[in-house]
Amino acid sequence: MTHITTLAEPVRLRLPATSANLGPGFDAVGLAMGLYLTIDAEVSALGAFSIDATGRDAALCSQVENNLILTTYTDVLANAGMLSVRLHLRIQNEIPLGMGCGSSAAALLAGVMLANHFGKLNWTKEKVLAEACHREGHPDNVAACFLGGFTVSMDSRSSIETATYSNNSKWKLMLALPSAALSTSKARAMLPEEYSRADAVANIQTTALLVSAFALGRGDLLGPAMQDRIHQPYRMAACPLLPKLLPLAGENGILGVALSGAEPSVLLIADEAADRNSIFALIRAEASDPAIEILEPLIASGAEILAPIR
Repeated sequence: MTHITTLAEPVRLRLPATSANLGPGFDAVGLAMGLYLTIDAEVSALGAFSIDATGRDAALCSQVENNLILTTYTDVLANAGMLSVRLHLRIQNEIPLGMGCGSSAAALLAGVMLANHFGKLNWTKEKVLAEACHREGHPDNVAACFLGGFTVSMDSRSSIETATYSNNSKWKLMLALPSAALSTSKARAMLPEEYSRADAVANIQTTALLVSAFALGRGDLLGPAMQDRIHQPYRMAACPLLPKLLPLAGENGILGVALSGAEPSVLLIADEAADRNSIFALIRAEASDPAIEILEPLIASGAEILAPIR
């Protein structure tokens, strides 16, 4: 193992939440949302890992043991043949955990970025992205978190191929969060091993239409473009909010509705002229869940390395 002889300066990272799939774009499409994981990191003066966390799910974010950011950080450096310096992290979290908002992707990417910085690996952006995507197992959330906007991605094994639209539309995002979370592994276990040709063709068509809708700013295409036959039908039982809100597409200025990622939250995209209060009331009426939470993130830019802490 190689020891780091010259310690790196403190660093601040800011990584956005993401909503993946957007209906038919299974494991290929992601949308960055303006809910952020912000991390101030510096070499620990105590010689041990430590975390101070504030914001959403602060108690979970402050746990050092089995912390995805730190385990990724140490593992990346170990695989590079380097001993990891111990860090103190100050975390401010806005991303819901276990809700299909890309919290694990943001944590994985943060761990890789911290390893690159404090290990002085000098990796390119492409290498950082590929490392995080391969650890996640699919590129959709990580690529959108890293690059921002509406991002399409493909893992070609040798590299991660991406295309990003910053999307200058003024569509409104509304994220409906139910009271109970769902693990991604459980959600993935619900999917079949094989699909019919009809279902595969339908999703190819809707995914192509979805990409076109974002590229052209065509909100009128989002209703049909966000329909899916590959994963959403199989996750309905574990995501009871989805069948209640899917029929809202086309009502009160709601352009499209889809499961957010693999988990129980539902993303609604509305026209800029839509009345938010009317949509909120409609969501609450259909959800029949008094604990439902509705967030309104903007479409966001990608992960940033900000000015070092002072």
